[in-house]
Amino acid sequence: MLKTSENPPIIPPGAESIRDFAGRWWVAHTKSRNEKALAHDLVHRNISYFLPMTWKVRRQSGRTLRSLLPLFGGYLFFCGDESQRVELLRTNRVAGLIEVNDQQTLIDELVQIERALRAGATLTPHRYIKTGQRCRIIAGPLADLTGIVLKVRNTTRLLLQIDMLGQAASVEIDVDMIELLDEQ
Repeated sequence: MLKTSENPPIIPPGAESIRDFAGRWWVAHTKSRNEKALAHDLVHRNISYFLPMTWKVRRQSGRTLRSLLPLFGGYLFFCGDESQRVELLRTNRVAGLIEVNDQQTLIDELVQIERALRAGATLTPHRYIKTGQRCRIIAGPLADLTGIVLKVRNTTRLLLQIDMLGQAASVEIDVDMIELLDEQ
């Protein structure tokens, strides 16, 4: 288990936002438990990436253990040109690459996850859900995030989805802070 200081950043040092990355987006399906190691490799190779992570707290033998885990286990998003894609493959940490056909949709979805993490929200991994009421947060640090409203154990959560992966994460929200969106 890595010490907190040994974990890679969610985006490379010096980068302001994933919106500023130049190149084509790809999704790396990593070999088992290689997401963080791949992120470290990409930092050393100056390749732009996004690895959203969340804290998992568990009790074991009377101790509380905190681990920083990838939000989407087995996946890392990276942005670059063909030579950087080849460099990524040379790390021997990638099981496969997923080509992103709709670049803008993926960027828009990832920016929502990035904004929630930067606002300090606690994201919880969720199974992907296609049905449900879409809404937008109207106030606070998460204003303008859109997603599907869920009820989980007497709390209301907003589901933030990555359509291309068929995965999602959720953040707890106050019902008074959302407005319903019309379905198109």
